[in-house]
Amino acid sequence: MLKVSIVIPAFNEQEHIVNCLINATRQSLMPYEVIVVDNLSTDSTVDLVKAFIAEHPTLPVRLEEQDTEQGLIPTRNYGFSKAGGDILGRVDADCMIKPDWVEIVTQIFTDDPEAMGATGPAVYYDMPAKRVGLKGDQVVRENTYRADDNQVLLFGSNMAIRHSAWDKIQPFVCRDKADIMHEDIDLSLHLIDQHLKTVYSSRMITGVSARRMDTSFSSFRNYMRRFRNTFEAHPSHSRKHNTERTLYALYPALRLFYPVYQKYLDKMDIDPAERIWLKEQIEIAQHAAPTDKSGD
Repeated sequence: MLKVSIVIPAFNEQEHIVNCLINATRQSLMPYEVIVVDNLSTDSTVDLVKAFIAEHPTLPVRLEEQDTEQGLIPTRNYGFSKAGGDILGRVDADCMIKPDWVEIVTQIFTDDPEAMGATGPAVYYDMPAKRVGLKGDQVVRENTYRADDNQVLLFGSNMAIRHSAWDKIQPFVCRDKADIMHEDIDLSLHLIDQHLKTVYSSRMITGVSARRMDTSFSSFRNYMRRFRNTFEAHPSHSRKHNTERTLYALYPALRLFYPVYQKYLDKMDIDPAERIWLKEQIEIAQHAAPTDKSGD
């Protein structure tokens, strides 16, 4: 069976990192390893990860610290270099992967030996109407998150690549010192450069935070410009659809509603990251629990 490593770059993620680890290890198929790569955090991220490891010594979680250079790309690269799995999963520290994520990822790469990268949709766990939101995200990612001749682009919050594919593209991926590109799209375009197949699966689901919408318009606009910047850095590639147009259209309403909904969650003492996959986690735990035959 293929071994799946999960790499989680982290910078000042004390609010989410514990729930992220809980979801990464409450899986129907346990990952080979879960690697948190801290990147010069100044909050309690490192202490929380160390405490989680101490409290769960049997779980395959470990901490690595990339303290040479600030940035997502060097931190991601460092994590990939430390991973020993056949498949390298990559999620953000605010992501809550679905309890069958590792199992689905394993199936994708087992069933399709030519698949070198895989991605899927996201559900926003700190917003209401999650089913509607998931369906909307599926439509956008399945139909517009493409390059060239309908090649799938990987989504950094929910992606996995074969270790062998990473070995091929690692020398070529952009370092982006100016920090103006989308590192996941850059990685995807380098996979395409090497004629490596990328696939989309609607079953490969992760929960993400909508906190990106809770930023000023100038900050949001700069983030959206990363799409254009990335393709301009790769002039041999093109796209038919500008995914950011959909996000621009959603921004005004979500920018107003997001903080209001967070106040509601706080008032009701609801932790959405803790609850997003609770039902599925309970079902997995019940299925795994041994049957009590003491009354026989």
